[in-house]
Amino acid sequence: MTDDRPAPARAVQRTSLVPPQHGAWAFLGLPLALGFLGGDPSWAWLPLAWAWIAAYPASYFVLSYVRARRPERFRRPLAVWVALFAPAGVAVVLLRPWLLWVAALYLASFVVNLTYASRNRERDLVNDAVFVAQCSAMVAVTSLVGDDPDASMPGPLLSAVPGHVWLLALVCGAVLLGSTLHVKSLLRERRDPRFARASKVFAVACLLASPALALAWGLPAGWLLVPAFALLAARALRRDWSGMRPGTIGMVELAGFVVVLGFAAMAVAAA
Repeated sequence: MTDDRPAPARAVQRTSLVPPQHGAWAFLGLPLALGFLGGDPSWAWLPLAWAWIAAYPASYFVLSYVRARRPERFRRPLAVWVALFAPAGVAVVLLRPWLLWVAALYLASFVVNLTYASRNRERDLVNDAVFVAQCSAMVAVTSLVGDDPDASMPGPLLSAVPGHVWLLALVCGAVLLGSTLHVKSLLRERRDPRFARASKVFAVACLLASPALALAWGLPAGWLLVPAFALLAARALRRDWSGMRPGTIGMVELAGFVVVLGFAAMAVAAA
């Protein structure tokens, strides 16, 4: 006897609207916060922050769409985040039209991310370094949006960035790159001893270079930038990370970012 009843439809698994890279949110927050320290408060920061935060998941799902065998799974989250990004992006460009130049530069750098994603190599260190550069540049962009210089071309805009803001961007880049190396050495690349060595060497190099950073900032306020690098070096040099869960590692990194932000705020206040 045959069963002529139709087979039950297979449940369609929906792709989450939130990227699974939880640590990336801290990478987005640190440059914004450092940029807030370096610029004058402005209502334009609100759509800027909105656009910056929404741009990450939008770009994540663009990259997922490019490399996926079933790209249709990512259409819904991509549409949601583009819809969230668009009004804020338009608003901040209307307030600061020179941001079109910045957007063009970010789009150019995003081509690198697209290239790595198309080859399914988005976890490569070079691709991560491009993301770190994009985040670090946001320190200067945030500061400029607050100050709103009377300039519209890239050259004058770059010269309008105060020296201490460039130093904050340098701090941001060093911290984010160090965090990338450290987390890779503990998780994805834990079986490759080269990443552990690179993480330790980079952290110690940043600590040794921090007095020069303090001098460029101006003494004595610049000395406040040094302790954070000492703590990050101690974290990288810790020998036993076995048994620590990824979530705990992420919380340690977040705490490190908060420490960096705290000392940077004190250095700005003391300058």
